Amino acid sequence: MHTMWKGSVSFGLVNIPVRMFAATEDRDVRFKYLHKECNTPVKYEKVCPTCNKKIKDEEIVRGYEYEPGKFVLVTDEDFSALENEKKEKSIEILDFVQLSEIDPIYFDKTYYLSPRETGGKAYKLLRKAMSDTGKIAIAKIVIRNKESLAALRVYKDVLVLETIFYPDEVREISLVPDVPSDQEVVDKELDMAKKLIENLTETFDPKKYVNTYREDLLDLIRKKVEGQEIQTAPSAVQSNVVDIMEALQASLKETQKKTKKKRSTG
Repeated sequence: MHTMWKGSVSFGLVNIPVRMFAATEDRDVRFKYLHKECNTPVKYEKVCPTCNKKIKDEEIVRGYEYEPGKFVLVTDEDFSALENEKKEKSIEILDFVQLSEIDPIYFDKTYYLSPRETGGKAYKLLRKAMSDTGKIAIAKIVIRNKESLAALRVYKDVLVLETIFYPDEVREISLVPDVPSDQEVVDKELDMAKKLIENLTETFDPKKYVNTYREDLLDLIRKKVEGQEIQTAPSAVQSNVVDIMEALQASLKETQKKTKKKRSTG
């Protein structure tokens, strides 16, 4: 894996030198845009509409639009003046909390941390202490000139850092339109909904979930490369079940079949 950051975890007066690696990867199928007439990849060039000419990267500066059409320029020197060397190279632990106290809406990106140089002993100590107490750490880190709040936790045998959003970056739920207010729920429908949840409850196994769309897309691409004819799938029959009770009953029947089959093969 490619090392994307080097620094240390600041745990009180203890510093643990670490390397950071991206824990996830984007596996989406990528396409290029081609000119329809000749299948040549289309180029995207940077053009100034005022000067009506192509411009190079070194001619581009960063500007913040504080009013429509008005910009203040921010230079590399300005960013350097804001940087704090200690903060830039440190994962500063602020507090320890319970993981259950953080709603998943706050989580952003995940990174693996490994010890470097002489950090193995302190790394194991922090990992063991966090595992035994069941706590995770809230920390701050600067990645690519951006300060992020982060959660540091133990995943299997590895310390994992997950950047999390600041409270003002999470939109208020009051902005979500058409959310039903507290309305009475029919007891019979509620009982059936709970039963349906029970029938669909499983032990989480990430290996059972597959991106079928990506697999189908790659299969379609393979067939096209091999010159095979592509068959269009027939349109699925749309069910217009509107009645909640009817939908719940049909769902329960279907899940009960799966539950009985699972028990007989278990």
